[in-house]
Amino acid sequence: MSQKLHRRTILQSIVAAAATTAFGCGDDAPPVSASDRSRAYFPQSVASGEPRPDSVVLWTRAVDPEHTGDDTALTLEVSEEESFGTLVLQTEVVARAAHDHALKVKVTNLKPRTTYYYRFLYAHDGERFSTVVGRTRTAPAVGDDVPVKFAFASCQDYVGRYFNTWNRLLQLDEELDFVMFLGDYVYETTGDPAFQSTNSLRGVRFSEPEGALVQRTGIFEYYAAASLSNYRDLYKLIRTDPMLQRVHERYPFIVMWDDHEFSDDCWGAHATYEDEKRTEEQNERRRHAEQAFFEFIPIDATPTGAPQGAIDVGSEPRFPDTRIYRDFEFGKHLKLIVTDYRTYRPDHLIAEDAYPGTVVMDAPTLAALGAAPAFASEQFAYINVDEPQYAQVKGALRQVYLQLATQAGADDPQGKADMWVKGNLALAYVNPVLAQIGVASIPTDKQPRGMAYVHMGKVGLFDIRGSRYVVVKDTFDLYSQYRYATSKGASENVLGAAQEAWFKERLTAAQNTWKIIVSSVSLTPLIWDLRGKTDIPDATLRQRFTFNADGWDGFPTKRKELLQYVAANAQNALFISGDIHASYASVEENVPALTTPAISSGVVKDLAGTAVMGAGYAEGSALYRYAIAELDPTLKAGNPNIVFSNSEAHGFVVLEVRAGEALAAFHLIAGSEVNKDYSQRGESELRNRFTRQDLRVQNGKISTL
Repeated sequence: MSQKLHRRTILQSIVAAAATTAFGCGDDAPPVSASDRSRAYFPQSVASGEPRPDSVVLWTRAVDPEHTGDDTALTLEVSEEESFGTLVLQTEVVARAAHDHALKVKVTNLKPRTTYYYRFLYAHDGERFSTVVGRTRTAPAVGDDVPVKFAFASCQDYVGRYFNTWNRLLQLDEELDFVMFLGDYVYETTGDPAFQSTNSLRGVRFSEPEGALVQRTGIFEYYAAASLSNYRDLYKLIRTDPMLQRVHERYPFIVMWDDHEFSDDCWGAHATYEDEKRTEEQNERRRHAEQAFFEFIPIDATPTGAPQGAIDVGSEPRFPDTRIYRDFEFGKHLKLIVTDYRTYRPDHLIAEDAYPGTVVMDAPTLAALGAAPAFASEQFAYINVDEPQYAQVKGALRQVYLQLATQAGADDPQGKADMWVKGNLALAYVNPVLAQIGVASIPTDKQPRGMAYVHMGKVGLFDIRGSRYVVVKDTFDLYSQYRYATSKGASENVLGAAQEAWFKERLTAAQNTWKIIVSSVSLTPLIWDLRGKTDIPDATLRQRFTFNADGWDGFPTKRKELLQYVAANAQNALFISGDIHASYASVEENVPALTTPAISSGVVKDLAGTAVMGAGYAEGSALYRYAIAELDPTLKAGNPNIVFSNSEAHGFVVLEVRAGEALAAFHLIAGSEVNKDYSQRGESELRNRFTRQDLRVQNGKISTL
């Protein structure tokens, strides 16, 4: 999700590490100490991931505070018994200082759908210290006729916020096969006032701030992670949270990244903080982010799959050779296809530095598309500013552009003016600019008609409005189709050619009852339909708006094509996603889609409300009422495919797939509760704050229960 409209938050406040327990290791071994020093040796506890019928990846971070520069030798023990009476595996491993003492071990030759217990041991001065005992579970064997149950979640903002949602999942104590985390495991900024809280008890400080990017919003200054040390700090801090530790200790995770693991609203190695005031291609920063992810997440990202033993993080390729899209099979009924939305996708269709007046579809183009009648209004009139009679106008527009670009701090304002202030320009933008500097307007009645960026909601330079957020839907969708056709699909090649081919092969080959497709961002269109709202004074606002063009709403042509392919080639396909900090269930192009709310990141209703008020529309205004106060009814009216909508709660979803149906339970808590630490209160108090919405997915339809 987005930076200034709602740039989710990051983590870090070096507080208590989770408690650990020590265990004896036999008559001949030194006794395992129950000392609290175990916390210092294993400050991030343990985790497991990548459950398959015969293998799992186990993780810990082990560091001796007295020898922080040295590798740490450990013993890993795995057993089917919590008492470790009989060991399945006992092996020596090393947590390397080169990888911040983080360690991943792939354990193979395991039995299907079996619960295993594991612990890491460290010997020091005649004592042995242990992690807590972790619990993990392998996947059912291929073809096993058993239901599969898992939770899916996303977006865990740490700054000033508490993980009450994870606490609730622990309270439920469900027998889950795994937890699917859909992205934004960490947030890369340390306190953006546009969306992050200021609770000093849950804040983040980088150990090496000189390696970070300094960010400024008004009088506020904060950091964005850039160095490997910065990104490691994010994971080390968030994994000291007791609730998150306990969930990792209890369940294996499958994890996909979204944007904040690298940079807000990113595409490939491109950040978006500067809104194209300057180039933000940051390959080294991207690789730092990926390395920390691979070090701290129990994932196997080696090209052919790691063998038994410690996984060499150095063998997991980095950008641009990264590949973490992958698939899992859980018995007869579940094929899980995990896609990567961020790594290969192109830039947003409307650039943040796009000149609002630039005509992108001229009169001949609209005529060829049969769209000219819809653009007959004088609002779509344009001129060719390079024609001799407009020389003075062009000069005036250039001066205004140079002034605005210089004030914004853009690189090379002169070069940008040369690039943008030329050719066909819309009078809907040109005339208001001329009026502001006292130059006479240009008549519109006899001019050709065309579509410019301003007609898609772009009104300012270097601005996310009308580019990544709050885009006029109907004009944008037409532009999307035009760009898609003229670029032969490259403009919306979201998955990249290799991943898309892999995806289609896995989808069509799957024989499992359910094909669940993981997308970090939501497939459900979120539309503000303000047409006919005559109580909104500004007629230009009485249109349909796409709220978030950073997600799939920003690639509508490709989304439709992809959904139609899925519907035509797979029975019982279902998309699950996150990112938008809200709960949605809808059927798009005959394919059901479920969107989980955020674990703790600001709910979309609050974040959108801040944005609307920042644009000058007070809480009592008609625009605020439709777009924010009545957000869920507005979204349902704008997209009749929505079956369930909740834009103001945190939570997670528990999904059980069976032979004839999939049952989804949304567990929700009001967004206002995120600043309270319910781990310090009675269990019933947290339980009473949660509500539940049950849905059934069956035969391509979603129904409420």
